[in-house]
Amino acid sequence: MDIAVDKVTEFVLRLRAVEVKEGATDPYSGSNPIDDGSTDVLVSGTDDATEREIRGAIASLNDDERANLLALLYVGRGDMEPEEWADAVRFARDREAAGEGAAYELLGVPNASDLLEEGLDRLGITPDLPQD
Repeated sequence: MDIAVDKVTEFVLRLRAVEVKEGATDPYSGSNPIDDGSTDVLVSGTDDATEREIRGAIASLNDDERANLLALLYVGRGDMEPEEWADAVRFARDREAAGEGAAYELLGVPNASDLLEEGLDRLGITPDLPQD
């Protein structure tokens, strides 16, 4: 595997922070701020620092690391078997070349953190993650 387990662990933790967030919950958007406790101020916009951090962290990875991170997702999801690791990495590189790479995959899958952890487990790697 051409990505450090510590890096994968960091992605798992960051993705968990995004996955637990809920969407805007103010059903009366545009109502009087005093009446609704200024909820609109708290939930307006789509600016999410954690998601930006994940995108930045993905962008800072080299090509091999990005491909390996995606391959872990595929193995964790069961799309590929651990014995097909080279094929999973090759497929991840193809996805990156097509523009549907790591950021698209990791932020588009609701349980990506669990899948990365499962991918490590299926490869026989035990990450040092806090237990829920």
